[in-house]
Amino acid sequence: MVVSARATIRPPAPSKIKILATADALFYQEGIHTVGVDRIIAGARVTKATFYKHYRSKDLLIIAYVEGRDRQVRDWFAEQEATFDDPRLIARALVDAINEDAVNPDFHGDPFINAAAQFSDENDPVRVAVTAHRDWYADHIEELFRRIGHPRPGDAADDLILARDGALAGGYVGDPIAAGAALHRALERILAEA
Repeated sequence: MVVSARATIRPPAPSKIKILATADALFYQEGIHTVGVDRIIAGARVTKATFYKHYRSKDLLIIAYVEGRDRQVRDWFAEQEATFDDPRLIARALVDAINEDAVNPDFHGDPFINAAAQFSDENDPVRVAVTAHRDWYADHIEELFRRIGHPRPGDAADDLILARDGALAGGYVGDPIAAGAALHRALERILAEA
């Protein structure tokens, strides 16, 4: 009997999923450095042995958190690309989603920027994971503008990402409605160049 590789891959253990979900919520709400392993263990309702079985250290859990957030963004783009043929609609849906996040009462800023701010060494594995996400995101936005037919898709991507970062920060510490409106205006100016 031949067993495929797919048949031998096990889904993650429920306790591993609970640990990551608990860490995700706490890291995002309170900050990565302020949340200790004991707090995550208590929140996930697992034993210390179970925590260390799945994550040998808090650092590995932090990387899993950043990679999980990255996966959410990639999945969002895949869903939009399966839904919309017009890349302009995807760009507008992106800005709408960013705006929705910024006005949510549970919004605490961009999780990747927050993580990068807490790990200043660019060679730290957490910072490397954040940089990998940001590089992928920039490449993806540039490709989106290339598909739109923008004459300078790299510049357009840089402009939108800078406007996005500013809107997320401005939305968190200031007026999220005004920040979202400014982000929408920035996108429409970029689209008008195409």
